[in-house]
Order: sequence, then C-alpha cells, then structure tokens
Amino acid sequence: MNTPKLIFDCHLDISMNAMEFNRDQRWTLENIRRCELTSTFVPAEMERHRCRNTVCFPELRKGRFGIIVATQIARYSPRFHNLPGWRSPEQAWAHTQGQLAYYRAMEECGELVQLRTWADVAAHANRWLTASDDEAAKLPIGYLLSLEGADSIVSWRHLEKSRAEGLIALGPVHYGPGIYGMGTDAEGPLTPRGRELLKEMERLGIILDVTHLCDESFWDALRCYHGPLWASHHNCRALADWNRQLSDEQIHVLIERGAVIGMAFDAIMMVHNWAHKRSKPEDFGLKIEKICDHIDHICQIAGNAKHVGIGTDLDGGYGTEQTPLDLNSIADLVTLGPLLAARGYTEADIEGIFRGNFLRFLQAALR
Repeated sequence: MNTPKLIFDCHLDISMNAMEFNRDQRWTLENIRRCELTSTFVPAEMERHRCRNTVCFPELRKGRFGIIVATQIARYSPRFHNLPGWRSPEQAWAHTQGQLAYYRAMEECGELVQLRTWADVAAHANRWLTASDDEAAKLPIGYLLSLEGADSIVSWRHLEKSRAEGLIALGPVHYGPGIYGMGTDAEGPLTPRGRELLKEMERLGIILDVTHLCDESFWDALRCYHGPLWASHHNCRALADWNRQLSDEQIHVLIERGAVIGMAFDAIMMVHNWAHKRSKPEDFGLKIEKICDHIDHICQIAGNAKHVGIGTDLDGGYGTEQTPLDLNSIADLVTLGPLLAARGYTEADIEGIFRGNFLRFLQAALR
C-alpha cells in the first residue's frame, strides 16, 4: 500500500485553536508544545491538553492533508446556560468573523487557499496528487469553510453574507440546546426557526452537516431538508455507546441519501465506556486501528466502502490525552492505509476513504 498523495479531512477547528488557544499553526508541533509549557495564555478549557496538540500546518503537509474543511464555531450561551459561550448571538457572530479574518490572514501569507467551487477543489486536488513530497511541503493547504453550530447566524442576511464568503456546509447545533435545535446530550426537535434555517440553506446551496444533532432533531432535519448532507465527524454508536454517535438506523438513512461519514479520532467517540476527564487511552489499549472497526461497521451496512471518509476532529478541544496511543501527530494517520489493506480493503477502497468519497460527494454538491 503506497503512502497517500492526498488526504481530505472533513473537520478541523483550525481557527479555534489559533484564536482561542493562541497557537500559531505555522510553527512545528514541537515549538507549539514547548511554548505552551510556559505560556501565560492558558484558557481554563485548555489546561488538560496544553502541550498535547496534534495539528499544525507542517504536520498537515507531512501527512499530505492537502484539502480540509475548516470550521468557524461560536455558541450562544444566555444566562443560566450550562455550557460556555457568548451572551448574545451578535457576539457569537463577531467571534466567527474574527475566525474568518484568521483564515484570510493565512491566505495572505500563502499557508491556505480557500476552495469555493468544484473547479477549485478539482484543480487543487490535482496539484497535490502530482506534487512530490518536497513540493507538497511548500504547497498551500486548500480549505472549504464550514460553520459548526448556527447560533451565530443572527438573520438570513448573515447567512447570505456567510455564503458569499464561501461557506459551503453548516451544522445547525453543537452541544446542548441551541437557537436552531437540540444538540449532543440534549433532547427535542428543531425549533421553528431551525426549520426555516434548513429552507434557507437549501435555497443557498449549503450542505447540511448532521453532526451533533440529537436524535429527534436529526430526524426532524432529514424531513425538512432535501439538499446534500454529510456527517463531517461522526462514528458508530454500536461501537461507542453515546448519543453523540450515529445509530445503525441513522447510518442506513444517510447512506440512502448519498452522504459520506467522516471518521473522528477522539477517543470518547471510538470506544465504549470512556469517562470524560477520567479515562486514558492506555485504559483501553486504544490504537488507530480501532477506527477500522467503525469503518467496517459502516461498510457492512452500506455493502461497499463509498460512504466513509476522514473527519478527524483532532485538536477539537482535546489533545493526545484523548487520542489513540500511536497518534502523536495528524500525519500518523497515513498508517491507516496498511491497516485497512490488512483487512481486505482494495487500493480503490482506501483511496476513497482517504479522499475519493468526499471528493465525489463535492463534485455533485458544489454544482
């Protein structure tokens, strides 16, 4: 099995790590970790994973992650809300605009290039597929813009502005209750405004990301929305029993709708009985190969390997304290190819999982 020339990652919180955790993603992994040993800029939520990051631009290039879906994220947390966030949707909007400004700054210095259309994606994929390792070390990383949780969408005018800025995908909720529906660990359907949001998304040609929708909101969304949808970073509930993961019934319907499901490498999403802030990867002997079980599960349901991709969610509010033991850097995911080959996956299957399935999806969705 050859090392992949291009990997597509459907979910990375690049700007969140840069803006909220003060990480210069141009630095090496070692330099970021060393800086955090003595950094005075340490938000409370970062304490557990300081010096444990797995993502930076050099490591993305080393692993040939040439195209990524990069997020904006900001939650609205009104008074007495039990999750951290902004006290008004307007503040949340302003925060996402700061994250967008970061992406623009990285474009200006040649680290990133935004991909808005299928022609953009196809041309950039070809650059990476034909580049040598030395050339890839200098290529810009292509990014498609996604919004995780829609609380920052103050009005449909704001949604239209985001679309004009290149937003291609949107997940209506994150954790807990939101303006537009119920997310992970919450219960209930979409709100009336959430159903309106889906209509506006469909009108504007924005992909629905079903990730984080609680079960009732998930089924509500699929009844309301008839455009393209994916699950950017989602694993299987049958193998990690938590409402954050997809049930077999949900996997079935996503396959029927032509979706691709991105495999996430957060330990809490990979195994049964992970206790948040208490469990360690060593407790489970957790290795990258465990994700092959999730891939197998989806492929058995589908009858093929065309609905699975990569959506690592690495450094998504955690670090190596919550990743497989053999994952020190995102670049280590190149080892997934031989692991899949050993299970009988063909080169075409593996190419599809690394990039081809999401690229095929985008060829249709970005028309």
